[in-house]
Amino acid sequence: MRKISPLIVIGLCCVAFYPRPAAALVMSAPKPKFVYKDAAGKKQSVEIVDKYQPKKIVRPFAGNDSKIDPKLRRAATIAEERARAHSLSKCWHYVKEALVAAGVVSSRPKTPLAKQAGQELVSDYGFKKLAVSNPYEAPVGAVLVYGARKAAGHVEIRTQGGFVSDFRSKTPSRRPLIGVFAKN
Repeated sequence: MRKISPLIVIGLCCVAFYPRPAAALVMSAPKPKFVYKDAAGKKQSVEIVDKYQPKKIVRPFAGNDSKIDPKLRRAATIAEERARAHSLSKCWHYVKEALVAAGVVSSRPKTPLAKQAGQELVSDYGFKKLAVSNPYEAPVGAVLVYGARKAAGHVEIRTQGGFVSDFRSKTPSRRPLIGVFAKN
């Protein structure tokens, strides 16, 4: 058996008995709230955001464009009311139904694929392609058409706080944007 060096024993004793800083009890203070009265006169409070939180603040709200047909804003509201929490892979079907229900189009569009929606809306229903390349800059009620190589694509309507098709989302689709379409 090997002899243990006295220096190793002294070194281990020093490490074991080395004084460490005492850990203080960490008490968390309640998060500050901003208190205000709403339009009805009720007291409301919201948490104060003091640091960037990407999940809470996504993008600013969309603006209304007075040049766009007000029926498109109504279609956005109808689509939002009928939308689900998760996709059913029926985006173009739900957008078609919202456009018909709001009176934006007189008959149901016939194209089967979502990526073909822009062409049909322009040629048959009087829509125009807007000079918008960022989905967040699209006005409320605009129809956003996305492409895909081997898939059907995606269609959604811009709402005040996000995007809607057969489901609601605060962020636009990740697919490549074909165009943003609206009617005057």
